Amino acid sequence: MIVLGIDPGLRTSGYGVIMLDRGIYKVIDAGTISVRAEQPMEHRLNAIYSDFNTLLDQHAIDIIAIEELYAHYNHPRTSVLMAHARGLFLLTAAQRDIKIQGFTATRVKKSLTGNGRATKEQMQLAITQQLGLKTVPQPADVADALAIAMCCINNYDR
Repeated sequence: MIVLGIDPGLRTSGYGVIMLDRGIYKVIDAGTISVRAEQPMEHRLNAIYSDFNTLLDQHAIDIIAIEELYAHYNHPRTSVLMAHARGLFLLTAAQRDIKIQGFTATRVKKSLTGNGRATKEQMQLAITQQLGLKTVPQPADVADALAIAMCCINNYDR
């Protein structure tokens, strides 16, 4: 099973493509889809859509794991903006008939560290160790996307 984890954002979206092979996670691809913040919204969405389709053309994805929306009452605009990108990822997956699973940040943290309130540093250490990487994936959006993909594999209903 090949899983694509997505940490959606309107300027930078992290992605990580992983598979579990005989009990060992293997990173197939990881990176970011980035657009310029000064572009009009419709141009940013079009660029994200185009880059995401290119990514999906490169890999035989079985399931997409994506972070659920979280709205903090002090920063509601952040979740509204993230929803634009998240909706685009969901639509593109639906157009290609790829299964999608959403995960909250606390569920991802609990799945990888056993603690739903793990710090960013604890998560990065867990990701690096469990994937057998020499360094922490950068930027943080990539590390988050890999964590989301790993959570999906760990919690997949077979």
